[in-house]
Amino acid sequence: MFADGSEGAALHATVAKRPYDLLISQKLPSAFTDTGLDQWLRERQVETVTIAGYMTQNCDESTARDAVHRGYGVEFLSDAPGTLQLENGAGSVDARTLHDAVLVVLQSRFAAVMTTDQWCRALETGPAAGAVRPDAAGPSGIHASTSAARGRKHAHRGRGRE
Repeated sequence: MFADGSEGAALHATVAKRPYDLLISQKLPSAFTDTGLDQWLRERQVETVTIAGYMTQNCDESTARDAVHRGYGVEFLSDAPGTLQLENGAGSVDARTLHDAVLVVLQSRFAAVMTTDQWCRALETGPAAGAVRPDAAGPSGIHASTSAARGRKHAHRGRGRE
């Protein structure tokens, strides 16, 4: 789908004609793995990354998690990435459910999830909810996100078990 030289790997024409400071080609899901991105960001003292791309649960989620592990704050634009329905030996999930589930998980610990409009407004008016830092503990952190489940008698522990 995204092999070097393929149509799937090509930049969208609108994006390709815009100027850029760095263009990377990644071979693995995280944009940080073997690309030089981390060094490039650190040399410029960048502290926060904003993620929009394809696919939500693959490159986007991997990059968000990797960014947190490397000490960056992460902003994840909920309406900019996308995905497809998945079906394999483990089961199946429709695209909307998969996308939404990833957003919920990322907001619980790894990223400030917001729409593109919210992000653009924050650029004009000041910080939005703020990028989630690796040491963050706040209202959208893991404790708050799991409070309802912790109040129940049993948590889900895999397919068919409760």
